[in-house]
Amino acid sequence: MPVPSGALRFNSDSGKLEYYNGEAWWQIDNFSADNATGGARGVFGGGFSGTSILNTIDYITISTTGNATSFGSLSGIREYVGGVASNTRGVYGGGDQPSGTFLNTLEYITISSTGNATSFGSLTQARHFANGLSNQTRGIYVGGEQPAAQNTIDYITIAATGNAVDFGDLSSAKYGGGTLASSTRGIFGGGNPNTNTIEFLTISTTGNTATFGQLSQARDHNAGASNSIRGLFLSGNPFINTIDYITISTLGNAADFGDLTVARHYGGACSSSTRVVYGGGVTPGPTASNVIDYVTIMSTGNAIDFGDLSAIRWAVTSAFSNGHGGL
Repeated sequence: MPVPSGALRFNSDSGKLEYYNGEAWWQIDNFSADNATGGARGVFGGGFSGTSILNTIDYITISTTGNATSFGSLSGIREYVGGVASNTRGVYGGGDQPSGTFLNTLEYITISSTGNATSFGSLTQARHFANGLSNQTRGIYVGGEQPAAQNTIDYITIAATGNAVDFGDLSSAKYGGGTLASSTRGIFGGGNPNTNTIEFLTISTTGNTATFGQLSQARDHNAGASNSIRGLFLSGNPFINTIDYITISTLGNAADFGDLTVARHYGGACSSSTRVVYGGGVTPGPTASNVIDYVTIMSTGNAIDFGDLSAIRWAVTSAFSNGHGGL
């Protein structure tokens, strides 16, 4: 007997309620009232202005448009930092400094407040481009460079403080890919060496990644963000304005979504349940950018201008929010 559209079931593996849309089972996620209405806060930390590395942390309200506002500072100047977040806390991991020193530093902020970052612990190895994804419980840092590409995956418990623990490995050593998540699945797409590969992992377990599909074109230094259903990969090297999308619960290749307002890479992306916002990056020249764009996740089309970061910068790879698809 065929399953009727709209049927409900409890998935004992994920511990989530699901509904059937006539083609596939979809997870029903719980959101706070604020996050469900798109009122989440997006945060951008660190970066490179074109002349100096920054410790700047900015924030935006994703459901509005306008310029970013000062939040506070990282403990030191850092670029190419990874970021993960629950609906209360954001955690920065790794990065590098002007001396060329790779960092294993973990530090956190309380997203709903403002203020400077506080010590959390350490990654398993010092590196930059350890791009982050998370659900409400765990934060996961994927890949990195130190100075060669790494296949390392670490995880932390966001509500605690302490050092990261080994999770598993990527299929190959790489860094600078886009990351995003639902509450159960983490996705890593693209990366350097330049690739179109998309991989996934199950956040609540440990182990190596598995193949998900392919991006529409090979790229590195792109960004990812999502709601609980759809994930977007934005920008990339060399100076791509492309936006791709996937359905997180399935496997398969990415499809074209639209374009950013300006072709660039090394920017950061964050999301609410309705919007993805992409800020900063570098354009040909190279010239640092302060441009913030946004798109509506469940549609397709080109990005719209949102406003500006407080400073022009690229290497702002740590963007996160308290309303993303993993929560």
